[in-house]
Amino acid sequence: MWKDKGMGFMLLHLQLVSFVFLRFVNSGSAGVTSAFVRTEWPSTDIPLDNEALAVPKGYNSPQQVHITQGDYDGKAVLITWVTAEAPGSNTVHYGKSDSNYEFTAEGTVTNYTFYNYMSGFIHHILVDGLEYDTKYFYKIGDGKSAREFWFRTPPEIGPDAPYTFGIIGDLGQTYNSLSTVEHYMRSEGQTVLFVGDLSYADRYNYNDVGVRWDTWGRFVERSTAYQPWIWSAGNHEIEYMPFMGETVPFKSYLHRYKTPFAASKSTNPLWYAIRRASAHIIVLSSYSPFVKYTPQWRWLVEELKSVDREKTPWLIVIMHVPIYNSNEAHFMEGESMRSVYERLFVHYKVDVVFAGHVHAYERSYRISNIHYNVSSGDPYPVPDKSAPVYITVGDGGNQEGLAGRFRDPQPDYSAFREASYGHSTLAIKNRTHAIYHWNRNDDGKKVATDSFTLYNQYWGNNRRRRKLKKNHLHKIITEVLTNGL
Repeated sequence: MWKDKGMGFMLLHLQLVSFVFLRFVNSGSAGVTSAFVRTEWPSTDIPLDNEALAVPKGYNSPQQVHITQGDYDGKAVLITWVTAEAPGSNTVHYGKSDSNYEFTAEGTVTNYTFYNYMSGFIHHILVDGLEYDTKYFYKIGDGKSAREFWFRTPPEIGPDAPYTFGIIGDLGQTYNSLSTVEHYMRSEGQTVLFVGDLSYADRYNYNDVGVRWDTWGRFVERSTAYQPWIWSAGNHEIEYMPFMGETVPFKSYLHRYKTPFAASKSTNPLWYAIRRASAHIIVLSSYSPFVKYTPQWRWLVEELKSVDREKTPWLIVIMHVPIYNSNEAHFMEGESMRSVYERLFVHYKVDVVFAGHVHAYERSYRISNIHYNVSSGDPYPVPDKSAPVYITVGDGGNQEGLAGRFRDPQPDYSAFREASYGHSTLAIKNRTHAIYHWNRNDDGKKVATDSFTLYNQYWGNNRRRRKLKKNHLHKIITEVLTNGL
């Protein structure tokens, strides 16, 4: 009898140990706080006379060229540029060959004032009716000052369309920013998901605010003229400066950086959605009203209902303020948005949420805190297979420097965190999985410091996998019967 009791006690002990171990692993308590300390360049903006900010040669030559997706499904681009001296030509010449621009498109020209600064002439042209997976060449400007660029459209929307996104945030225009952009350009990224805080021009005063928007536009042109950057706004785009007489939020940003918001039935350019290859991307505004019944909330609910995971299985959200953050910098600033939107993210099985704002890198496990309320429920995040992975990439390189103080101990939900400059890539392979990398800019080397396989929330469950295998088997049988093999 004592032997049986002893054996029972041992089994119970093993069960308890196993339970504790599994709970430990599932809760993410094995998270890593990197001790790496980067040897960084000074966090000061690149001087105005540096070649990285140079004005293109020629009278009234187009500058600050950038493109973004121009419609809902990836068959259009919005092309923007600035001419400094005069409006000049407002025509885009484009085609499939750099020696034969067979099509043209025209758009609008605008400018604005900020304090006593007068912007250049800002051209916005929608080029639509494009073919999928096609390289287009385009030409803008007049005479000898004309400039030529190219871009490639995404593959046709489909569940297995492979595509690689870059993720950059809080960039600014320092030498660290330049390192980030140059490292990204050596990656295989095809489109950038930009999580807010572009130029950091608001750290200047008076006319220098506008000047630093111009320099930033020229600084990023090396990438933005050739592939779409999907824009979201951060706190440094607000530019509320009553001491200068400037009280209209997002004035510079909205004049310079257009978004295809109307294509997704949004009523505001600060929140919108696009579909690209196999991804459905939702852009949210952390600095616009977002509580229940506001325009942004109403729009998001309808947009999430419209997502077709059979066509675009990857559901990605980008915003500026992270709703999970274990850094001392901006700690808990995303809590109000989390309390409103997290339940939606879990219900609709969002795959990943990218944010910036905190000048460091951090990745979470799949967790949620949707059961908590002020009177009952779990008062802490718990493992949740239906929840997204939350990733903060606010490490682009701006002059405010790195956020090097993480809270201790590292919370269970935090998988990896490091205060270094860098960028991320998300390489979607098919409907079931994608490969994610965070690349530290380590003194001139691209180092994939954090990486993992991201499994799709919709097609990753057993029922969907069985359906996928059944359809794949049916396809093989059909091909055999058709070809007589």
